[in-house]
Amino acid sequence: MSNNSSIAKQAFEQGEGILRLAPNWVPRSFCVPGRRIKLHPDDYYALGGERGGIDERWFSSTTPADNGPLTGEIEGLSEVIFEHNGTTERILLKEAVSELKGELLGDRIWDEYESWPMYSKFFDNKGALPHHVHHRDEHAKLTGQNGKPEAYYFPPQVNNHGGDFPYTFFGLNPGTTKEQVLECLKNFTEGDNKITNLSSAQRLQPGTGWNVPPGLLHAPGSLCTYEPQKASDVFAMYQSLVGDAIVPEELLWKDTPEDRVGNYQHLIDVLDWDLNVDPNLQEKCFMDPKPVKPVDQMETEGYVEKWICYKSEAFSAKELTVLPGESVVIEDAAAYGMIMMQGHGKMGVWDIETPSLIRFDQLTHDEYFVSEKAAAEGVKIVNHSQTDPIVMLKHFGPNNPDLNL
Repeated sequence: MSNNSSIAKQAFEQGEGILRLAPNWVPRSFCVPGRRIKLHPDDYYALGGERGGIDERWFSSTTPADNGPLTGEIEGLSEVIFEHNGTTERILLKEAVSELKGELLGDRIWDEYESWPMYSKFFDNKGALPHHVHHRDEHAKLTGQNGKPEAYYFPPQVNNHGGDFPYTFFGLNPGTTKEQVLECLKNFTEGDNKITNLSSAQRLQPGTGWNVPPGLLHAPGSLCTYEPQKASDVFAMYQSLVGDAIVPEELLWKDTPEDRVGNYQHLIDVLDWDLNVDPNLQEKCFMDPKPVKPVDQMETEGYVEKWICYKSEAFSAKELTVLPGESVVIEDAAAYGMIMMQGHGKMGVWDIETPSLIRFDQLTHDEYFVSEKAAAEGVKIVNHSQTDPIVMLKHFGPNNPDLNL
C-alpha cells in the first residue's frame, strides 16, 4: 500500500477488493426498539431520549437518514474502516464510491447511476408501524427525492420473539373506494382514523419475505426485518393511531410539496390505487426463498444459497449458508454488501464473525462491501466451525445479471 494513496484506495487494496464497514445505528423518534439487533441493552437510547430508541441498523448505505432537525451529520451513512500500523481511520462509503467509481461498483452500475443506488437495514420495532406509503418517483421528485421500492425478509437468527404484533397490513381490501380512504385521511386529527379497517393483515413468518413496491400502503408488523431498498428515505404516514400511540399530523404530510399540504386528493394520488386494491396482492408480493441451483448440488459443494428478495428491479438479495467445516468459492456477477447472521470464519483476507452483543461505538467484523471484480472472480469463504454454519445476507444493486428466475 502506498502512503500517498487515499484512505479509500488503501482500504480497497488492503481488503483485496472487499471493504470493511462499521455498524451504522439509526434511531427513530416514533418507534420503540424490539431489542433484537444485538445492540447492548444500555445503548438503545445512546443518542438520548429526545432522539428516540435505536431500532435500525443500516447496511451499505450512502443515503442519509431523514430524522428531522436533530438528525446527526452522518446519520444513516455507512463508514469504511481502515486499520493500519495501530491506527484506525474512517471514511464514508459514499466518499469511497465517489473515488473508486466503477472499480468498486462495476461500470454497469457506475455509468448509469454514478452512485450506489440502494441500501439495506435491520428494522427492529417492538410494535407495528402505522399504515404508510413510500412515494413513486413521480411524486418523490416533487420534493427532490427518489421513490422507494423496498422488500422484507425475516431472518430466523434475529427473530427469537415476534414482538407485540407480528402481522403486517398490506394494501386495501378489494372494493375499497377512494372516498372511504379520503374520509380516513380527513379524520387524521380526530384520534383513530381507522384506515386499517379498510385493509387486511398477513401473519409474518420467519424465513420468508414480501416485496413492497412504491405506492403500496403497508403497516409493517413487529418481526425484526431485513429490508433491501432503493436509496431513499421518502414516506408519509396515513394511519393516525397505532396501539396507544398518536401519530403526529406532520408525518401525514411528510414529503408533500408545501403548496399541496392540506390537499387530501394529492395523498390519494400518491397511492398506486390498482395495486392497493388488487385481489391477487399476496401472490404478487409474497416471497418464499428460491434456491439459486438445485439444493442437492449445492450441498455437495459445501453451501446453500437462496434468493430471498427477487421481485424488484431496483435491488435483490440472497441468503448464503456455508456448511460447517467447508471451504467454498462463491461467484457473483455484481457488487454487493453483506451482513453476517451466524457463524465465523474467513472471507477473502478478512475474518468474519457474528457478534452476540455490540456496544454503540464498537467496531465489528460482520459487515463488508464486495466490489464487482472481487465478486466475479469469486470470494473464498472458509467456515472454521465443525458444527455451526456460516449464514450471511447479501444485498445487490439494480438489475442483477444473475437474477433469472
